[in-house]
Amino acid sequence: MISNDAASLAIQYDTTDRLATRASVWRDTPDGRNPTRAALAAVVAAEPADFLEVGCGTGEFAASVSDALSNTHVVATDRSQVMALATARHGVLTQVAEAADLPFDDASFDVVYAGWMLYHVPDLDAALRQVRRVLRPGGAFVAVTNGDEHLADLLTQAGGEPLVTGFSTENGRDALSRHFAHIDQEDFDTRAVFADHVAAQTYLATFRPDLAEALPAFEGERSCRGASTVFVAR
Repeated sequence: MISNDAASLAIQYDTTDRLATRASVWRDTPDGRNPTRAALAAVVAAEPADFLEVGCGTGEFAASVSDALSNTHVVATDRSQVMALATARHGVLTQVAEAADLPFDDASFDVVYAGWMLYHVPDLDAALRQVRRVLRPGGAFVAVTNGDEHLADLLTQAGGEPLVTGFSTENGRDALSRHFAHIDQEDFDTRAVFADHVAAQTYLATFRPDLAEALPAFEGERSCRGASTVFVAR
C-alpha cells in the first residue's frame, strides 16, 4: 500500500528530482496511446473558461493546459510548497492547499484535474467532495491513476508487493460514483524502460529505498509493464 503518512509524503515531495526520475522512464502503450495526452485531450475538449489542477507536482500539465487553451484561466494547487513554487515558475497561478480543503468558492471551475495523486489523499471522499463543490454544474473532473499491477513485476522481483491503493484502476470508478453520476474510463498498458540495473534502482529509491537495495542485478535494458487509467467524471 502507498503510504499516506504526512512525514513519508513530505520526504517524497521535498524536491522535484524524484518526480522527474519517475516521469523519465515511461513510454506509450504498444498502440501509441499515452494517459497524459489523453487527459489533456479531455480537458481541451471541455473548453473550460476556468481550470483547476489539484496536486500539480512540478507544473508541466498545468502549463500544457495554458499552452493549449490560451483564453483559459488556469489555477493549480499542491500541498507541497516546493511543488507549488516549481509550478509557479511556469507562469501558472499556484497556491499551497490540501485537496480536502480547497480555498475556492463553490462552482468556480469548469474542469478540475488530479493526476496520479488521489491515492496519496488521506481522506479520499473529503477530497472528492471538495472537487464536486468547486465544479460548476455540467463541469468535468479528470483524474489519472495507476492499477494494482502497475510495475508489479519490478516490485515483486525486489521482494516487495504490488502497490494496492485507495484510488486505482480497480476501485476508482466506485469511489467516483459516490460523488458523480457519469464516469468514463480509459485504461493504458504503458511501459517503463530502465536503461540498466542502476536506473531501476534509482527509480525504486524515489519511494522505497529498501526495494532499490534488494533488487537483483540484471544486465542491459529492462522493460516493465505499467497500468494506468484516465477517468472523466461528471
